[in-house]
Amino acid sequence: MSLLDVPVSIAYALVTALAAGIHPVVGGVATAAAIIVFTLAVRLAMLPLAVSAAKGERVRTRLLPQVQALQKRHAGDPRRLQRETAALYEAQGTTPLSGCLPMFAQMPFFMVMYRLFTSATVAGHQNALLAHTLLGAPLGQNWVGLVGGGLLTPPSLVFLGLFALMAALAVWSSRRAARTAPAGAAGVLARVAPFGTVVFTAFVPLAAGLYLLVSGVWTAAERAVLHRRTAASAG
Repeated sequence: MSLLDVPVSIAYALVTALAAGIHPVVGGVATAAAIIVFTLAVRLAMLPLAVSAAKGERVRTRLLPQVQALQKRHAGDPRRLQRETAALYEAQGTTPLSGCLPMFAQMPFFMVMYRLFTSATVAGHQNALLAHTLLGAPLGQNWVGLVGGGLLTPPSLVFLGLFALMAALAVWSSRRAARTAPAGAAGVLARVAPFGTVVFTAFVPLAAGLYLLVSGVWTAAERAVLHRRTAASAG
């Protein structure tokens, strides 16, 4: 038995119940809407982590000039640069990775959603969710498996719309990262990484891609609100 079997069974029951409850209101997109509600609930539960991450990012932004000075001073000694940078962050009670806590924390939930829409059976029974669609696109299908039937078919167009929204989020995230990213390869990676999610979305089920989109939109709104409030309280 996989470690994900129990969480997948729980998620199956939750998504199925949510879909049944909202079907009278939204009709055929009830399962997709249930995935959105599920995702929002996950992100709401992680709000305390996001608040902590926002505070940590503000500290890192304030320390950026000092980090850049260390990079110039110890450009020829990577080990000392690493030690000095770590000591600088430690003195302020933060780390370069503290802003990634919400992302790491939600990875298990994404894996559950992925597994939920790729498993033929759940708890020994046929996975009925695989038969559900969003505007004609199967929630358990990925774009790579659909594109062979035509780039402009209705199911493929649903994915293309998803990619467009994911790309818009990636542009926003990349521009935001450019304001706080360190110089060098790490900074380039921070600016490019958001676009990898767009590519990744083509290889996962539509349900998992929908999870990524909703979570990304939440992240954008969350950062806009939390970072503004953090800055205001500090001022």
